[in-house]
Amino acid sequence: MRAALYDRYGPPDVLYEGKVPVPQIKPDEVLVRVHAASVNGGELAGRAGKLRLVTGRRFPQRTGIDFTGEIAEVGPSVAGLREGERVWGILGRKFGSVAEYVAVRPRQTAPAPADLTMVEAVSLLAGGTTSITALRDKAHLKAGERLLVRGASGGVGSVAVQIGKLFGAHVTALAGPKNLDFVRDLGADEVLDYHTTHPSGLGAFDVIMDTVGTHHPAYRRLLAPGGRMVAIAFDLENLLTSLSYILGSAVHGSQRVRFFSGNPGHELFAELTRYAENGDIRPVVDTVHPLAGIAAAHRALEAGGVRGKHVIQLV
Repeated sequence: MRAALYDRYGPPDVLYEGKVPVPQIKPDEVLVRVHAASVNGGELAGRAGKLRLVTGRRFPQRTGIDFTGEIAEVGPSVAGLREGERVWGILGRKFGSVAEYVAVRPRQTAPAPADLTMVEAVSLLAGGTTSITALRDKAHLKAGERLLVRGASGGVGSVAVQIGKLFGAHVTALAGPKNLDFVRDLGADEVLDYHTTHPSGLGAFDVIMDTVGTHHPAYRRLLAPGGRMVAIAFDLENLLTSLSYILGSAVHGSQRVRFFSGNPGHELFAELTRYAENGDIRPVVDTVHPLAGIAAAHRALEAGGVRGKHVIQLV
């Protein structure tokens, strides 16, 4: 089958469309024919070698964590799923969804939103599950609280703005100058250009969701008494400093910076499906790329200024 591969760490140009065997499913797995996958920040870091302590030095390596598609084969121990069913899901803590097929356990999937195309649906998946986990489960965001979203036009931030409004928060969003109207249209109450807005002029917030990963101390100081900050990204250029600060915040000071490594399952996917089908959140697709354009997709995301997701379409 076709898959996105790379034989060494490096810039986007190391990526290419290659061939690997179709996965052989275990009795408790299903085989999904992938229609679309999105490009996420963690994959850029993995490809560049910034996560090599985790990803190791065995090549070729794969990319992609989320997928939408249809079930092509059902293992004999699996109940409740059938061939041809439309599903979406996330592989978990590994890469490899930018491929024609993936083998997953049923808990890693849920029915895909009925009214969205596969491309539209996958643009919501990683950002939606991350935002729900960060804002509801980690920060315990309440209606009426003030929420700040950094990186509000990106793949996670654009969904976090919508989830924040869905949960009843007053949302302040930071984005680039070309994306201010776009983020406002997502429902943000106040949208500010991060180039010209210094943290010290922002005021106090009950919850801060940071999708950028830099300048954690400056933004943590904006927390109101009892405030909570969730960071879903590290400063990869200063990884040890960034990680040490997040870990140290649990010991020093009253306002810990929460960080988590997402591994969502069926229940969270199903909840996101309901939000999408009810019209509570809407997909945002920046650009659709073919599998052969995987390097261009990584290059575009690294260039910044993204609106929602870059999506790889395989079918």
